[in-house]
Formats: sequence, structure tokens, C-alpha cells
Amino acid sequence: MDKHQLYERVFNHFDDNKDGKISPAELQQCVRVIGGELSLEEAESAVEFLDSDGDGLLCFDDFVRFVEEGGEEQKVNDLMEAFKMYEMDGSGSITPKSLRRMLSRLGESKKIDECKVMISQFDLDGDGVLNFDEFKVMMS
Repeated sequence: MDKHQLYERVFNHFDDNKDGKISPAELQQCVRVIGGELSLEEAESAVEFLDSDGDGLLCFDDFVRFVEEGGEEQKVNDLMEAFKMYEMDGSGSITPKSLRRMLSRLGESKKIDECKVMISQFDLDGDGVLNFDEFKVMMS
């Protein structure tokens, strides 16, 4: 069974009223069955975000996007943890000094000027440091 068939089977299982759509409540039930936690508000937000035709429900293609992008929240959490390791000084930004310190801990010796150049490649607002959004771009 390929991935598409598996998604279709899961979709059809949770489409209680067999209308070819999954409601926020059905999505919440689906996530609960696979061991996740999703409040009704979170399910409604997910449906609103992914709903391609504006009917307040997920069609099969919307559902596939939900499943395949479901790890997005975990990726953001992992990036936030990595960002905090590089940031280190509580400023909310990665500075050339904090980047140098972290690279040194990883066994890579860099000069401050080299760290400034590394940061400048992803410093979208030109302030000389990386905020979290710029860090996400750098890591993608």
C-alpha cells in the first residue's frame, strides 16, 4: 500500500458522515487516535488554515497537506531550541560573539569578523544580528 492509499484509508475512516470532507471535530478525533493532542480550537484553526475552498472543512487534498505538514510545529520547536543555544546571552538575537562562542563549543574556531560575515548573509533587516525569523531562513 502506498502513502496515498494509506492517507485515503485514514481519511475515509474519520469522515464519519461520508461527505468527502473532514470537520474540525473529525480532525480532532483523528489526531487523538494516533496519539496526539489537539483541542477543538486548534483543530478549527488547522482547518481554517488548510481549507482550500473556504467551506470550513478539509477535502482529501487539504487533509494530505495537514498530515504532511503536521511536523511543522515540531520543526519550529526544534529550531527554537537551537536558536536559544546560539543566542545564549538573552538578547533574543544571535550576535557575532554568541555565534563564535557556540561554534567554538562545536569545535569550529572562527574569528569575530568571520562570524559577522556569516550573520550578514542571513541578516534580512541589516541590524548585524540574527533574530529567530532570520535564523529559520538560515536553517532551511
